[in-house]
Amino acid sequence: MPKQRDGSLVLIRGNATPDLAMGICREFGCEPGQVEVSRFPDGEIHVQSHEDLRGKDVFIIQSTCPPVNENLMELLILTDCVKRSSADRITAVIPYFGYARQDRRERGAHVPISAKLIANLIAAAGADRVLTMDLHAEQIQGFFDIPVDHLYGGPVFIDHFRKLEIPDLVVVSPDVGSIKMARAYSKALGARLATVDKRRISAEETEVGFVIGEVEGRNALISDDIIATGGSIAQASRILKDNGVKDIYIAATHPVLVGPAVEKLEASPIKGVFVTDTIPIAGKYLQNRVKVLSSAGLFADAIEQIHRSSTI
Repeated sequence: MPKQRDGSLVLIRGNATPDLAMGICREFGCEPGQVEVSRFPDGEIHVQSHEDLRGKDVFIIQSTCPPVNENLMELLILTDCVKRSSADRITAVIPYFGYARQDRRERGAHVPISAKLIANLIAAAGADRVLTMDLHAEQIQGFFDIPVDHLYGGPVFIDHFRKLEIPDLVVVSPDVGSIKMARAYSKALGARLATVDKRRISAEETEVGFVIGEVEGRNALISDDIIATGGSIAQASRILKDNGVKDIYIAATHPVLVGPAVEKLEASPIKGVFVTDTIPIAGKYLQNRVKVLSSAGLFADAIEQIHRSSTI
């Protein structure tokens, strides 16, 4: 049954995640708002609204996934268009928040804090609040001077893996930074918990050391927020195999899959890769081992609560 909505709620679909946006619209039993995004001959983005947005509660659904700068600029221009159309409130629904890994300066390095800059740009464009999922660094919520609703993709994966009923399951964190997510999964699934010791050598390269926890003879679920180059997860899967793990599954919210990620995962001993639709993976081939789980219901629930000013 479609969610209850009144005429003041408008869902606008950006070009970054059209399938997810349409899935959210289906949850509400409505069509996306009549906003057209086109390009001038020189590549500049042009946006025009073909409906009256005055006084409406508008949700703009647009991941800032690759091509990151293109999708980010589209989000900013969409937001400005809606703001100048006199919408009552604008929520930027950003399923995947790009630039999240540039969240701090390390050891006094002369680098920007790009995640903070992006937060400023989104607010300056006219967004009144942000809805996102599984930020790579949760403290980014504090970079915004507007409210941020942060969803967790865990319920999507936990529900799916409960149905699979994998025996002798151990949830593995691919590094210390992901241990909080892995602990939540292990508790919900009634599974053991382990972690892989990892040291980052550069932005593209990591070094995997050893496994902390009992994994021998068990089936492993590696949980993470992002698969970017695939190096960490591929290395973690090999060290798990070396430690006697049987089948290995991956649950990662955001399938960025850049560079040689697909090749690395295909060459690894992973049995199944489970991701959400926060980033389209069309054209990225992982044989028959990848399954995309819909996050549309999760986002639709949050949008409904925001629209009704209820607690998420």
